[in-house]
Amino acid sequence: MAEIVILLAIKKIGTALANGVADQASTQFAKYGTQLLELQASMDRLVRELSVMHDVLCQMDIRNLNNAVYESWLEGVRKVAYNTEDMVDEYLYLVGQENDIGCCFYLKKGFRKPRSLLSLNRIAIKVKQIEEDLTHLSETKNRWVPVNNGDTSSSDYIVKRSQDLANISRSLDEDLVGVDENSETLQKWLAGDHLERSVIALLGMGGLGKTALAANVYRKEREKFQCHAWVSISQTYSREAVLRNIIKELSRGKVSVLSNTTDMDIPRLEETIKTFLEQQKYLIILDDVWTPEAFNDLSSVLIHNDMGSRLVITTRESRVAALASQGHILTLPALPEDKAWDLFCKKAFPRDTSHECPTELKHLSEEIVSKCKGLPLVIVLVGSLLRVREKSVEEWRRINAQLSWELINNSSLSDIRNVLHLSFIYLPTRLKCCFLYCSLFSEDYLFKRKQLVRLLVAEGFIEERGESTLEDVAEGYLKELIDRNMLQLVTRNHFGRMKEFRMHDILRELAVDLCQKNCFGVAYENKCGRSHQKDGRRLVLHKQKDDIQQPVSNMHHLRTIITLGDSKSSFTLLPLLCNESRYMTVLELSGLPIEKIPDAIGDLFNLRHLGLRGSKVKMLPKTIENLSNLLTLDLYESDIQELPSGIVKLKKLRHLFAQKTIDSDWRELASCSGVRIPNGLGNIINLQTLQALELQDESVRHLGELRQVRSLRLLNVKGIYCRSISESLVKMQYLSYLEVNASNENEVLLLNVLLPSLQRLCLRGRLAEGALDESPLFQAVEGQNLYVLYLSWSQLREDPLPSLSRLSNLTYLHFTRAYNGEQLAFLTGWFPKLKVLSLGDLLSLSRLEIQQGAMASLEELYLVNLGSMTEVPAGIEFLTSIKYLGFHEISRDFLTSLRQCSTIQGILSRAKYSLRD
Repeated sequence: MAEIVILLAIKKIGTALANGVADQASTQFAKYGTQLLELQASMDRLVRELSVMHDVLCQMDIRNLNNAVYESWLEGVRKVAYNTEDMVDEYLYLVGQENDIGCCFYLKKGFRKPRSLLSLNRIAIKVKQIEEDLTHLSETKNRWVPVNNGDTSSSDYIVKRSQDLANISRSLDEDLVGVDENSETLQKWLAGDHLERSVIALLGMGGLGKTALAANVYRKEREKFQCHAWVSISQTYSREAVLRNIIKELSRGKVSVLSNTTDMDIPRLEETIKTFLEQQKYLIILDDVWTPEAFNDLSSVLIHNDMGSRLVITTRESRVAALASQGHILTLPALPEDKAWDLFCKKAFPRDTSHECPTELKHLSEEIVSKCKGLPLVIVLVGSLLRVREKSVEEWRRINAQLSWELINNSSLSDIRNVLHLSFIYLPTRLKCCFLYCSLFSEDYLFKRKQLVRLLVAEGFIEERGESTLEDVAEGYLKELIDRNMLQLVTRNHFGRMKEFRMHDILRELAVDLCQKNCFGVAYENKCGRSHQKDGRRLVLHKQKDDIQQPVSNMHHLRTIITLGDSKSSFTLLPLLCNESRYMTVLELSGLPIEKIPDAIGDLFNLRHLGLRGSKVKMLPKTIENLSNLLTLDLYESDIQELPSGIVKLKKLRHLFAQKTIDSDWRELASCSGVRIPNGLGNIINLQTLQALELQDESVRHLGELRQVRSLRLLNVKGIYCRSISESLVKMQYLSYLEVNASNENEVLLLNVLLPSLQRLCLRGRLAEGALDESPLFQAVEGQNLYVLYLSWSQLREDPLPSLSRLSNLTYLHFTRAYNGEQLAFLTGWFPKLKVLSLGDLLSLSRLEIQQGAMASLEELYLVNLGSMTEVPAGIEFLTSIKYLGFHEISRDFLTSLRQCSTIQGILSRAKYSLRD
């Protein structure tokens, strides 16, 4: 949508007009103050004009969807917005600036003032041209672009569109397949014998069949209530209209009770409904509720009358579903493959009483159903489309090959687009940017939270909010998209934080189409050897098998290039990009076998993210020091061992990854290597992530100056460093992840420090005697919330469990060569939240005891290379929550004991397991 492009341009101008920029510009161009003030005033006018245009577009887009004249006008709007962004980047390149959000540009050295004046004048001319273009766009809109469809307001349009879609969804209830269990659950909740009013929520993304399921059950159960009503809601609903609809529905067959409401105002309408419902057992469906405020607004009218009344809401929003009565949220999943197939055959082959798919069409039909991804609405409409098509392999193959095009362009499938497009329209502009960005990645791409957050921040999509970091705000954006069912949460980490998610393929198809129309970005999929035809500001390369030989179109305006997946491509375009794409913001080349980075990389003054993860690069050029905007430098698993001295000049750097794995099993003490940072580590004061740093005397002294660090991995640690490290860690009030690796197995690690924000701790090396009892790291003090603990090569002689049992919030506990004793005992009540326990290379351990009530939440247990253990752990049968058992590198005696142990057979019958001797 065009408002996205305009919003990004507004943000960019805001950066250019910030106080720090204005001050630096005034200093730099003191002799040209008049020209500078005029230029800044013009840019300020641009901001005001674009802000108004943004607000107008947010309303016009709703009413003018698919209007050809309007779309043509939008092309001009987008072009002006992008020209504005280019102009501001040139201005920042010339002037330079520095502010708190990590976006800084310094004056390019060597400019002579006459040349600088020429540059200012050139930018001023571009600003004037942009103002003229905006005036022309305004005049064109007034002449040719309809503002309203008749006299219908945008709110009325949305309400009507939502109601039309709701009616379509209700009519699909006869096509329900595979929902018997959900239907039974809903009927059970409606028929419950408790008299208090209960609220039931049906939750899921658009097209999953929430409305159809509700309609099906409503028809079956409504006569069991004294009165009933079905009302469709939308995000811009009219409260008065909804109240009148409720009265209209309730008054069916009861005209005398609810008559003469025509002249009533809202308070009287509310009082009428309340009075009527006082003595009625009612069933009311509120379909398609978008906000908690909308529900609360109506819930006060639908009174609690202790008559066994029921209120059902359907919603795409998790925060709305959270208002349901406890235990009464029904989350609808996608249809499983077999049920999706049944539904498809029912619609595609209706004339056959058994709905049999012809044998020659079965393979292609299965591929088509697979592309529907279990969405009932999509399956029904695609099946109906195919019902009238020729039943030939050629026709089926053609439809299969162009199904994505059909979903976007075929009028018969417009209902799919409308259902999903409403979800997009309702997104705030800030979330639309992030949603479209996700669609540039490949189908079924599994997003990692941290990785995506860093990219969104680098792209400039994230706004400041109070004292929160931009990364925290970005994570909030992603959570909102998940709560709105625009992204699908796949996994959480061991302590409940979202970890991985993906985008539904059908939603992605919609978003990809919007990306292309708005030149937001394109995906180069290496299919048929070419990319999408339209230019874009962002280019994402999907699993390139061959190098791109031809220059990328519109390369000068590229802001982002991302490569996905392992590739054999050498990406020979890199030198050309460094020379031509001087406004580049994100350069993510992970997985490419690049061996050298050109010196011209230093000319990319706008670069905020440089990703070389898994590359063959051995050395960074000295010009890297010129990347004063850089926020993320990702050298993970590259061959770089030492960074150039100029790295300490990157004062805005927030994330530095420079670790290479040596032992992929992480069983050796030296399982990875890091990088050495020259003198000046303390200059990079905005670092939040530092993985991994090879400690030296100089870096130890300046470690405490990195007070913003959240994630820290230290290698080559000597015992004599521990006191200084402890003093430094105290200053890192936000530190949540800490890993400390000793330089050898004889160095003793002793960190006497309390870290209130620490969530994950990994200590690899010998621990001092009594460390578990004496160090504040392991104390259950107020505010400390340790979830994950790794202890490796600790050489403990006393049972560590009594001391560690105080850490009641632990969800993950891992020992590798951590304990030299013969027995470990988990006592009743210990580690109540522990989900994963891994014991590895404890060569002296011969007995493991688990008392009833210990580790009550344990889901995964790994026993690896416990050579002295010959018997199954006593009490293992008490682990009733176990889902996975891993017994690896076990002795023959242990394997024999395992096979003969009757108590463990019940566990093995219900849990997954792996045995390896």
